[in-house]
Amino acid sequence: MVLFPQARRAVEAAAGQPRVFEAGFDIAAARLEARRLAAAQPREDVSEVLDVDAGGVPCRLYRPAGARPGVVVHVHGGGFVMHDVDVHDAVARRLADRSRTAVLSVDYRRPPEHPFPAAPDDVSTALAWLQEQAARPGDPLGVAGPTYGHGDSAGANLALVAALRHPGRFTALALIYPFLDPTASFDSYATAADGFDAREAAWYWEQYAATPADLEHPDLAPLRSEGLGALPPTLVVTAEHDPLRDEGEELARRLAAEGVAVVATRYLGQVHGFWRHVDVFDAAEPLMRQVAAFLDQHRPDQHRPDQHR
Repeated sequence: MVLFPQARRAVEAAAGQPRVFEAGFDIAAARLEARRLAAAQPREDVSEVLDVDAGGVPCRLYRPAGARPGVVVHVHGGGFVMHDVDVHDAVARRLADRSRTAVLSVDYRRPPEHPFPAAPDDVSTALAWLQEQAARPGDPLGVAGPTYGHGDSAGANLALVAALRHPGRFTALALIYPFLDPTASFDSYATAADGFDAREAAWYWEQYAATPADLEHPDLAPLRSEGLGALPPTLVVTAEHDPLRDEGEELARRLAAEGVAVVATRYLGQVHGFWRHVDVFDAAEPLMRQVAAFLDQHRPDQHRPDQHR
């Protein structure tokens, strides 16, 4: 396995940064730095961007020009602890423009201030709010139609949990290098941990879980769920040089075994986090277009080639 040059440079640039598991790591300072770096990212115009109160959960709604029916619920990554809708603003804009669909980015509560199950509860609340808005006369927010789930890393965990909690709610699900296994027991933690290792993963799970028992709860560790077979068509994307690679691919294998329509793609030479940085990684834009095409393929009104066989 060989790191592509862009990924290698990104790993080298991050080598001197504070590690979350080191004594004295400052969560508040790290969150501010993430916001500062995100503010420098290129961002696209979207026809309308609204900050909304989704039943008490702050969210940001992106509506592109000529938006098609429905909404993509985007749940941001960041190890449950870091990031927010501002850090993911650029990628949410791109998702709205490429999918030509409204995107609701959920600003869920984060640990350690708000441990599990605050985050999945907030996503559930936002989903209920969306359903209420879509039922209003005239659909004033333009969210009526199919609902899609999407997330990256910890956000992919939360999007998956939302789909498991609310069977039938999502028309399709797109998960980018999902963070799923608190035990860190897959081989990729030893063989593919470039720029992100098991010590960091363990720290994030420690912040997220309110009690040790939570680490075995399927709403926190969804590979433990017995409801995987009820999921909608699902895209699972992994990066070759990512310790989370094997748990994401294990999810895809389990979904296939359960009869779920699943597509699994491994991006060679890439590291965790590449999807969000279109200005750094050549693979980021093709992945965005893959996600948009996958969601489009599963629109309820989309023509199916097998309809005339």
